[in-house]
Amino acid sequence: MSTTVDFLIGVDGGGSGCRLAIAGPDGRELIRSQGGPAGLALGIDTAWRAILDAIGQAFAQLGHPDWQFEHCAIGLGLAGVHHAAWAEAFAQQAPAFAALALRDDGVTTLLGAHHGEPGAIIAIGTGVIGQAWFGGEDYRTVSGWGFPSGDEGSGAWLGLRAVQATQKALDGRAPFGPLSQAVLAQVGGKRESLLGWQAHANQTTYAQLSPLVLQHGSNDPTALALLSQAGSEIAAVATALDPERRLPLALCGGLAEALGPWLPAELRSRVQPAHGDAVAGALSLIRGVLRG
Repeated sequence: MSTTVDFLIGVDGGGSGCRLAIAGPDGRELIRSQGGPAGLALGIDTAWRAILDAIGQAFAQLGHPDWQFEHCAIGLGLAGVHHAAWAEAFAQQAPAFAALALRDDGVTTLLGAHHGEPGAIIAIGTGVIGQAWFGGEDYRTVSGWGFPSGDEGSGAWLGLRAVQATQKALDGRAPFGPLSQAVLAQVGGKRESLLGWQAHANQTTYAQLSPLVLQHGSNDPTALALLSQAGSEIAAVATALDPERRLPLALCGGLAEALGPWLPAELRSRVQPAHGDAVAGALSLIRGVLRG
C-alpha cells in the first residue's frame, strides 16, 4: 500500500441515505458516519454532496478537520452504478483522492456479507438488488433495475403501491382501510395534498411510506397482500440468482429483517447471517485495488 494513503474510506450509498467508515491504512475501522441520500438516480451532485458532508463530519469527530483528499483512498458501493453514464459522470466529478474504486451497492454488500468468499446476497432497502459470485469472474446480478420500473419488493415499491391503493380508496374503487388512512394522513390528509406530494415524490419519499405497510400488515388486507407479494418477489430473485442453491445466501439492507416474516418458508430456511455489511465491503473493495 502506498505510504501516501493515510486513510481508507468505505461508502455505502442508496436512495435513503449513505453510510461510511473511515479506516487506517491497515483497514482497521476508526469511525462510522452517515449522511443524506446518495443513490445516483437522485443526481450526481446530490450524491457527492451527501458523501463529502458525511466524510467531513467523520474526520471532524476524529480530530482531523484538515484532512486532504490526496491522502485518502475511497471505495464506494452506490445504487445506480449499473447505469454507465451515471457512473462515468460520478467518477469524473470525484475529488482528487489517492485512489477510487466504484461498484454498485450489490457488489460491496456481497463482499461484506461473505468475507470476500463466493456467495449470494439480496439487498432490500429503498431498492432491491441480488448479487451472486461463484468465483473468478462468474458474477450474476438479478433485479436492481431501478425505480419505478423495477426493484420489486423494495421500500420504494411498497410505498408506490400504498399510494396507488390510497388513490383507489379516495375514488371509491377500493375500501378505505387503515393503510390508506395512514398514507393519506402522512401526506397531508386531503386529496389535494396527495396530488401535491406525489408531484415531487421520488424513490426516497415513496420508500418513507413502507413502514406504514409493515405497520398495517396485521390489520389491513391491502397491506397484507403487498407484503406477501414483496416476499414472493424476493424469493423469485433468490431463485434466479442461484437456481441450484449452491451458494450461501444472506439478506441485507434496511428492510431485510422487517420483511423476514413475509418471505416463503423455504427461503427463510436458506438464509444465513451476513458476516459484515456493505460499508465493510466497500473498504474491502478499495483495499483490494490498492493491493493490486
